[in-house]
Amino acid sequence: MAEQGKELKIFTTAQVKEHNTKSSVWIIIHNDIYDVTSFLNEHPGGEEVLIEQAGQEATEAFEDVGHSSDARAMMEQYKIGTLVDSERKPDLPKKSDPEWKESSGSSDVSWKSWIVPIAFGFVATVIYRLYFMS
Repeated sequence: MAEQGKELKIFTTAQVKEHNTKSSVWIIIHNDIYDVTSFLNEHPGGEEVLIEQAGQEATEAFEDVGHSSDARAMMEQYKIGTLVDSERKPDLPKKSDPEWKESSGSSDVSWKSWIVPIAFGFVATVIYRLYFMS
């Protein structure tokens, strides 16, 4: 585990690939190396998802799940190093918590989406009354 103030080591992907068993699980997320072996039993998604990513690049899988800011903060204690510069990949954007604010344009769209069903219902009612009331 990385300690505060301790300089992190630099690893190659080949070195990370060696840690792909249940007894030693290293993963690469955003070009940083994490030893999550001691976290296997605590992982809320189960140990299988971590073991499946063991020894490899796991950034996309990590971001696809949508981890919380608490989970992102927690992972820092498992950080043991970083990839060598020559093997670093362009960093994928980190997914942030969803924003629930509506822009003014989207409220217009949602209001307009009601017009068609209401108009259809009105026309159907008029046709029904004309057809069956005559």
